[in-house]
Amino acid sequence: MEFYCKTRILAGQGVLNELKKLNIGRLLLVCDPFFVQNGWAQKLKTFSDAAQFEIFDEISPDPSAALAAKGTAKMNTFQPDTVIALGGGSAMDCAKAMVYFAEKKAKLIAIPTTSGSGSEVTDFAILTHNGVKHPLIDEKICPEVAFLDSELLETLPPKLIADCGFDVLSHAAEGYVATNSTPFTDALAERAFATVLQKLPASYGGDQSCRLDIHCCATMAGIAFTRAGLGLVHALAHSLGGEFHIPHGRLNAILLPAVIEANKAAKQKYAALARRAGLAGVSDTVAVRNLKNALSRLRQELNMPDTLIAAGISPAALWDKREKIITAALNDPCCSYNPQPVTEETVRAVLEEVTGRG
Repeated sequence: MEFYCKTRILAGQGVLNELKKLNIGRLLLVCDPFFVQNGWAQKLKTFSDAAQFEIFDEISPDPSAALAAKGTAKMNTFQPDTVIALGGGSAMDCAKAMVYFAEKKAKLIAIPTTSGSGSEVTDFAILTHNGVKHPLIDEKICPEVAFLDSELLETLPPKLIADCGFDVLSHAAEGYVATNSTPFTDALAERAFATVLQKLPASYGGDQSCRLDIHCCATMAGIAFTRAGLGLVHALAHSLGGEFHIPHGRLNAILLPAVIEANKAAKQKYAALARRAGLAGVSDTVAVRNLKNALSRLRQELNMPDTLIAAGISPAALWDKREKIITAALNDPCCSYNPQPVTEETVRAVLEEVTGRG
């Protein structure tokens, strides 16, 4: 077994004040235009006390390879010593690719503003090209420092809280049963899953007191799956998201109960996760059923769709792209960590279960 986390993590209210201690000279901020408009970009300039400061603020959901190339060109021109990714998974994915492909090495700092992707501690980045999401996996792109500041979580919209929360639950559940899981990753995954399952409804309802805890759990789940791997939930979410641009966490919410059912080989571990989350059962079979039912109830409580059609994908479009989706899922690296071999029949069965009826 091997376990480590490269990223230094600082968490708490107002922790961004620690930025100035990093002695940043030339800083490139990567974010979407919202953070320029709401003043956070300027705040980070002040917090960092950087001598030179520029912004690449063209981030959009599901960042493309072309966008990453544009950002890399900006890096090669400006030649920063530090890159800060501010935002959700999309900002961090693009910044990671920029740092990876740039001519000059730069330190990468991650400041997540959503509690979901865990990208602030992972060596994964997802770029979209021609309707397909391609994972970039390399230790070089793991951020050196992550700031988890609760001040950035105060105005999150409920839908974003729900989508990101299910992303954490999926990271934790998949990492817990993945082929490379260890007692170290299990401990992080268990804590993240149980905490978010319990506290997500309150955060969704506007309770800010639990948001830093959920934020930290997103990071813990990120550490867990980086070392343990993911599985079929993410393989299918990547292929479906590349085609239909449904939020990643929303797709995970639709897929997770169905994949739990499909992964018969992991029944004992799923049962252990259920019990750790307070979903006891007299047998493993009952515990797993309780786990699936709890996820379905939570999905309903958060007003999330339970099928792909309910999520807004038309039956005709889904049928037309079905084979491409299945092929992309089977070729996704996440499948190699699924607790049992992923076959074409398995992918078809899960896709059929989550499609719904138009």
